[in-house]
Formats: sequence, structure tokens, C-alpha cells
Amino acid sequence: MDALKSLFGPDLDNMQRAMTRTTQRQAMLVDNLANVNTPNFKRKDMDFSITLEQEMGGGTSHLREFQDEARAREEDGTSIRVDGNNVDLEREVMALSETEIHYKVLTDMAAQYFSNLTNVIREGK
Repeated sequence: MDALKSLFGPDLDNMQRAMTRTTQRQAMLVDNLANVNTPNFKRKDMDFSITLEQEMGGGTSHLREFQDEARAREEDGTSIRVDGNNVDLEREVMALSETEIHYKVLTDMAAQYFSNLTNVIREGK
């Protein structure tokens, strides 16, 4: 396994973690949609860009503070409906679309990465 890591470097690891985070965000958003009519349900989400920045080692204290502040707003957010549920259908669908685009870009990057490796192995032929 160490031989693979030394061959591929941190790039493959970073792409894998980013794809995992994107999948986790999609699961949260789908859960929000599934509970759109559940009384007192509070939506969950993660800020993909901040999470990705932290995964790639660039998480600064400013980003962490912003993330903690955003998380607190999510937890203490006011309900938008009388039944205590704060899931907004339009917001969730838009977030799902955004997450789908992130995942598509990551899969395209991974495909290009392996295409480049294949090209190197074939010596550019």
C-alpha cells in the first residue's frame, strides 16, 4: 500500500477525500429532503469548500472560525414553519445540484489524472 501512495502521491488521496466529503454532503441533503414534513426536524449541511480546504491542509484558523460560526447558525437557526421544521425544499434541491456539479468535476479530475498516468506509462504514444 505504501508503494501505491509513493507512486500516486497525495493527489489521489486528496481526490478520494474530496469525493467522500461530497458523498457525505449529498447524504445529508437527501436526509433533509426525506424529512421535509417531519415536525421539529432541523436541516443539516456542510460547507464543502471549507471542508475541502481543510482536507487539503489549507484550513486556517479563520476558516475554522467561520465554519464554527456557520455550524452554530445551523443549530440555532429559526424555524421557517409553524411545525418547527426548517427544511426549505428549494434550498435543498439547489444544494443537491451544487453537490452534483462538485462530484462531476471531481470525477472528471480523477479521470484526467489516470489518463495522464496512462499516457506517461505508454511514454506519450
